Amino acid sequence: MRVGLISDTHGLLRPQALDFLRGSDHVIHAGDITGPEILAPLAALAPLTVVRGNNDRGAWAAELPHSATLRLGGIAVYIIHDIKELPLDPRAAGMRVVVSGHSHKPASYERDGVLFVNPGSAGRRRFTLPISVGELLIDGGQVTARLITLAE
Repeated sequence: MRVGLISDTHGLLRPQALDFLRGSDHVIHAGDITGPEILAPLAALAPLTVVRGNNDRGAWAAELPHSATLRLGGIAVYIIHDIKELPLDPRAAGMRVVVSGHSHKPASYERDGVLFVNPGSAGRRRFTLPISVGELLIDGGQVTARLITLAE
């Protein structure tokens, strides 16, 4: 199973990001969408799970959850925009993966048996950080993350 990861689009859905996400079995957007027009093209690719970021405001964003929990290919995944606001101990809660955004810094690391993944920012460039997306590859109870730089 391939789960496409995107975050911090800030109103800009790059064609390269859509190309990368094409073929995903599920897509996760970890917040800071900043406009509803971003969601339909993502939902057209695969089932979509979205959480609200700190810049997602207005009537369109009112229904977006601050966090979400999914079970994909037998793997428990927790999604939140800002990892600093994580309200639980993911390991104690049975989570295998935590997906977040907010920092615009792509990162993937494992701690206490939990894989933490931030796909970085796929939208407008911030500072000198790369434009990036990611994916989770789930196979038989195993999960790995891969981060892709779309532009330096």
